[in-house]
Amino acid sequence: MAIKGFPGKDAIENKGWLKAHKWLLARRVSQIGILALFLIGPLAGIWIVKGNLSGSMTLDVLPLTDPFLLLQSMLSGSLPVLSGAIGALIVLVFYALVGGRVFCSWVCPVNLVTDLAAWLRRRFDLRGNSSLSRNLRYGLQGLALLCPMVTGVIVWEYLNPVSMFHRGLIFGMGTAWVIIAAVFLFDLLVAKHGWCGRLCPMGAFYGLIGSGALLRVSAVQREKCDDCMDCFEVCPEPQVIKPALKGRDNCVGPVILDINCTNCGRCIDVCGKDVFRFDSRFHNREGLPESCEKIQIALAATAVPGKRQIRN
Repeated sequence: MAIKGFPGKDAIENKGWLKAHKWLLARRVSQIGILALFLIGPLAGIWIVKGNLSGSMTLDVLPLTDPFLLLQSMLSGSLPVLSGAIGALIVLVFYALVGGRVFCSWVCPVNLVTDLAAWLRRRFDLRGNSSLSRNLRYGLQGLALLCPMVTGVIVWEYLNPVSMFHRGLIFGMGTAWVIIAAVFLFDLLVAKHGWCGRLCPMGAFYGLIGSGALLRVSAVQREKCDDCMDCFEVCPEPQVIKPALKGRDNCVGPVILDINCTNCGRCIDVCGKDVFRFDSRFHNREGLPESCEKIQIALAATAVPGKRQIRN
């Protein structure tokens, strides 16, 4: 099987290897660091953080709770304890500001597995891709919320790869290996970024949380784009890029406002022309002709969040 080159070659030549992988390396430090904080307690007896990604207490002071889990728990008929409710509120506010799917790219340990599958697909030019709708995740999200109402049990937690991966590292993988292997093989052989981009109900939930987030990726120098397509190749949600990158003639601003952007920064890394950068959602009129201002205001008033990029 032929081995192909990697996207980002021009970026490495122009910026150097380190700058061409800056945000990828930062994400790995974040993901592995968070895992280490949880593992160092049970493995070494140094209890900085107690719990797991579903619910934790840091330094016996700061509670953090997965709001998706809390919502399922409430739908099953259980009332949250005060610390759990406070922890969920903290998490909600944080991801509402920085982007809900920052959880997917900067925190979630399953992203390590799905990124490995994506890397192998590029490495060995595996092109098979499923036609599963990206909206399927919202149906699964609804199902995950419906099951507790009907059964009184948080059914999703018996299947959730995030929880199983985390608990497996502490207590032994066991059946968690089956779930994680299934996610890996699905992404490798069936659908590119299939789990995160088409199926994961947690990602769908966090995307909705961050629909109005301040921190966004912006194609601020989109006039420099040479259509190399490297950003589309590495992006786990490539459909979010085109409106911001190619929408100037249609009076679309350069900021990626789609709720499914994970703010992973890979498009910034691999672009040899430095088209992208992290920016504020309020800088979405930069570089637009004056004639676009009235059109943008009208479109922003009628845009439907989640269906298309919001133009404001």
